[in-house]
Amino acid sequence: MIEFTFWDILRNLLMAARWTIVLSIVAFAGGAIVGVLILLLRISERKWLRRSGEYYIGLFQGTPLLMQLFLLFFGLPLLGFRVEAWTAAALGLTLCASAYLAEIWRGGVQSLPAGQWDAARSLGLHYVSQLRLVILPQAFAITRAPSVGFLVQLIKSTALTSIIGFNELVKTSNAINNATFEPFTVYGLVAVIYFCLCYPLTRYAKLLELRAAKRL
Repeated sequence: MIEFTFWDILRNLLMAARWTIVLSIVAFAGGAIVGVLILLLRISERKWLRRSGEYYIGLFQGTPLLMQLFLLFFGLPLLGFRVEAWTAAALGLTLCASAYLAEIWRGGVQSLPAGQWDAARSLGLHYVSQLRLVILPQAFAITRAPSVGFLVQLIKSTALTSIIGFNELVKTSNAINNATFEPFTVYGLVAVIYFCLCYPLTRYAKLLELRAAKRL
């Protein structure tokens, strides 16, 4: 058994938490970009585009994230693609996040009164400008709280990437625990770190909900 002081354990866990934060930011940002594209498919006037977006969302919401990570990390190399743990983790979380964010934002779009579309058309705006200047800004404003709430779930979902070898917080904690045999200290600190990451976002999402309710 290797001797680790409490501060040694905490320092190593905080260093690992940096990768959890980076992965969460990359996945959320990437998911937002792809999610906007999927959202456009879901609200398209063309049926085959709406169906394509629906199938995409159904695929990633209807299958476990762990299975998606396995397919990317273990499956793509069989097709000749070299995939590192970081790449598979970022890509898997990005695709999964895009499906959930697209559906959250679609709810925001559909909650807008039909008069908003009519008003945009009356200004002579074409479809893209209607979305960019009128519809999407309002939809994003309405759904800020659930979007932040999903970010909390995404941060916790990064723990699954330890299974494919990505050195984030959970994988590092497992290595430290195997070396120190102090599970209560190690995993207790991990729980505290996740709490410190997620609780402020949870409170912020609640604040956004209260602000939105006051505007109604």
